[in-house]
Amino acid sequence: MKDFAKNLIDFIYESPTAFNFVETSRKLLDENGFCELDFLDKWKLKENGKYYITKNLSSLVAFTINSNNTCEEGFRIIGSHSDSPCFKIKPNPEITCENRYLKLNTECYGGPILSTWLDRPLSLAGRVCLKSDNILKPNEKIININKPVCIIPNLAIHMNRSVNEGYAFNKQKDMLPFVGVLNETLEKDDFLINLISNELKVDKEDIIDFDLFLYEYEKGKLIGVNEEFISSSRLDNLSMAHASLNALINSKNSKGINVVAVFDNEEVGSSTKQGADSNMLLNILERVCISLSKNREEFLKSIYSSFMISADLAHAVHPNLGEKHDPVNRPIIGDGPVIKINANQAYTSDSYSISVYKSICKEANIKYQEFVNRSDERGGSTIGPISSTHIDIPSIDVGSPIFAMHSIRELGSVSDHFNIYKTFLKFFEI
Repeated sequence: MKDFAKNLIDFIYESPTAFNFVETSRKLLDENGFCELDFLDKWKLKENGKYYITKNLSSLVAFTINSNNTCEEGFRIIGSHSDSPCFKIKPNPEITCENRYLKLNTECYGGPILSTWLDRPLSLAGRVCLKSDNILKPNEKIININKPVCIIPNLAIHMNRSVNEGYAFNKQKDMLPFVGVLNETLEKDDFLINLISNELKVDKEDIIDFDLFLYEYEKGKLIGVNEEFISSSRLDNLSMAHASLNALINSKNSKGINVVAVFDNEEVGSSTKQGADSNMLLNILERVCISLSKNREEFLKSIYSSFMISADLAHAVHPNLGEKHDPVNRPIIGDGPVIKINANQAYTSDSYSISVYKSICKEANIKYQEFVNRSDERGGSTIGPISSTHIDIPSIDVGSPIFAMHSIRELGSVSDHFNIYKTFLKFFEI
């Protein structure tokens, strides 16, 4: 279990943004015999083949073809997402103040717990687009500055006496990262472009645009008296992507097609070409069937023989604020995977899909838990309900329980991560 948790920590550290996640996952899949596909090629898929494809360099779909009998055995899909709440660098980001300080202009992405981002060493990572011979297809480079280059400093309590009584952070004013003091070695003009140019070793005139994000530079670690907990950034939701990818790689099955889909932009609604609220996955599944010489009716039969697990993290009952949770359904960190339920369909779980996952847990000898929000709390949602508007198959929402979801530093359990992986593996092997 600890080895698997340490592998997760390494995986997360190498994946500071959705773009870096795809690069890290590509290496993992290549090392395990998967072949990369291209949307513009004619696919020639074979039984027992292992394949993957990326979209926007920030989402990924990987699959293994165990059998050609898709009409009866269908697709077994595990969905998750690659993005996490953070701060995106705006265009022309350099700002000076006091005539000497250099800071960067940012925009909040998703819903982070703002206060957790202060006083942390931060770095930059993401995607850079460069000039190419084809104006319609710029070259894309993944970048990770991989050293702490900025920080968002708190204001001293002497100047903000009410900070511990509840302070409303202003995203435009309070959350801008400080880079340094301007001098002969730190200049405002083209600071970021020069930083990118030096890191990628490209001419700065070739840099057209970028998608760059702040991330916490410090690596995650195991903590606790017995190292039973995982403290890390981006557990939501790279832990589920990590568990599902490893289950796909390690599974041995002769039935149907196993699929892992990792979407981008869940934290901002999924309404992008690479998000769950697109036809990306549906189109890929249809192309798989076409390549296996299935007609349209056979493709639809394959879809209706399928099942999906939507994997996103869950809320463990808080040790200091237990009153925030449902009086009966109170998941404990370290007590196993959580089935997420909502009467208003913020989650896709229903008695049918719940019965399937409970049976999987029983087959894997894994204890499960159930989560329902307090009836007077709205709660959140995930990719499951959005995916169901495009692929109308039975689906369940599950996840490992954690503390401090959307903090820059979330806390999960070593055993929970390993046990949910075991349920994913069993799902792929039944």
